[in-house]
Amino acid sequence: MLDDKHTSIDIGRAALKIAITSNRTEEQLVKEELALQGIRSTAVDFGGEFIQSIVKIVERAVVAAQRQGIVTSTHVGAGAVAGAAHEALEQVKVKAIGCNVGGKIGIARFDEHLCVAIFMGVGVLNLNELCVGLAHRSLDKVE
Repeated sequence: MLDDKHTSIDIGRAALKIAITSNRTEEQLVKEELALQGIRSTAVDFGGEFIQSIVKIVERAVVAAQRQGIVTSTHVGAGAVAGAAHEALEQVKVKAIGCNVGGKIGIARFDEHLCVAIFMGVGVLNLNELCVGLAHRSLDKVE
């Protein structure tokens, strides 16, 4: 069922839902479920030392969003994804600085709403802390 009244909160939930999938099969099922609601989505894994990985995480988000047709291959589309990804990372940086991280980026889009969710584990010795960051950007519907 197509809902033409999705809000930014709905798209944030969608981005988080795909970010917390545990494998590619589950990710594909969520992607198909969201597509039935008119929401385009994708996810991409990442890992490494947090500070050194920031640029790679943002780049992966942009490339994934462009490849999946969530945004166009323009500086406007890339900038929206990069900005939202960077803001989501900003929300988790206090826990992650100086540590190894690994997780998944979830990206969801409906009309002018674009959300990026970061779900990750932060490694400290043999213990892991968990973090979630979520950000929204607005884009023109045709962008």
